[in-house]
Amino acid sequence: MKLHELRDNPGAARSKKRVARGPGSGKGKMAGRGIKGQKSRSGVAINGYEGGQMPLYQRLPKRGFTKPNRKKFAVVNLGLIQKFVDAKKLGTDITEDALVESGLVRRKLDGVRVLAKGDVTAKLNIDVTGASKAAIEAVEKAGGSLKVAAAAAE
Repeated sequence: MKLHELRDNPGAARSKKRVARGPGSGKGKMAGRGIKGQKSRSGVAINGYEGGQMPLYQRLPKRGFTKPNRKKFAVVNLGLIQKFVDAKKLGTDITEDALVESGLVRRKLDGVRVLAKGDVTAKLNIDVTGASKAAIEAVEKAGGSLKVAAAAAE
């Protein structure tokens, strides 16, 4: 096959409909826009406008509140930490920087929070921004310690 022999599959490319090109085109005169009115003009963007009727997004009730300065934590489960310790990617003294270095956490964001999913068998000393109560219990049950930064313990 040569470059000049390349062709698209039959029916794959359809030619663009040329509107307002005479009555024989089937889209002549008004080009399918109808007669007069806002939408027959160019440069019209009326998304969400309902002709003066109260738009749907205004008729529906609004609820809740999104806190603009909320903290976003990188979340890591105990089972994954144990897996990385077994694979010798993490030591027994675990900090947030060590978690990032090992690749378990991509970035710290506002801190790392440890959750209790999975089992811990190794005796770990973990120092992070936040942790669930169940995670702290699980680590202490395995003989380790989980220290949470004072700022996050609200």
